[in-house]
Amino acid sequence: MQNNLLIKYIKKKNPKGMDMLIDNYGGIIASVVRNHLGTLINYEEECINDVLLSIWESIDGYDRDKNTFKNWICAIAKYKSINYRKKYLAKYEQTEINNEIYYIDKNLVKLEINEDVEDILRCLNHKDKELFIKYYIEGYELEEIAKTNKTNVTNLYSRLSRGRKKIKKTLNYKEI
Repeated sequence: MQNNLLIKYIKKKNPKGMDMLIDNYGGIIASVVRNHLGTLINYEEECINDVLLSIWESIDGYDRDKNTFKNWICAIAKYKSINYRKKYLAKYEQTEINNEIYYIDKNLVKLEINEDVEDILRCLNHKDKELFIKYYIEGYELEEIAKTNKTNVTNLYSRLSRGRKKIKKTLNYKEI
């Protein structure tokens, strides 16, 4: 009986229906999401909100002759969670440390590396900074860089050597 009222409210887009849904089924939705997301706990709340929104938007698709309301919302929660898992695991790298599995955000690691590189190269002038990035990070050949900058390879080797000494001196100074 209570499910009928809940469904009726949601179909009429009455917010009271969502309150009832959360009160009656919030725990089971959270449980299904948590179970299927696994270690991606950072996305749990977002996924639950998407499940609730999906129920709100697709309530007309519920058919009481095919399934119970509880099973229907659990199926929505399950498939939303699986989609989240696929979506977000693609941007994570899995690594194992001391027999425990960790997921590392590739974009975050890339951002941190870029910040570290910028900090290290801060002591160089703009042209030398570009040279270091092209040669050491982007992997360009010195011949190619020399051609682009209209200089010779020997000059670039000298600039790289001076730059490395400058970086070493700066890093040693920071440690003291």
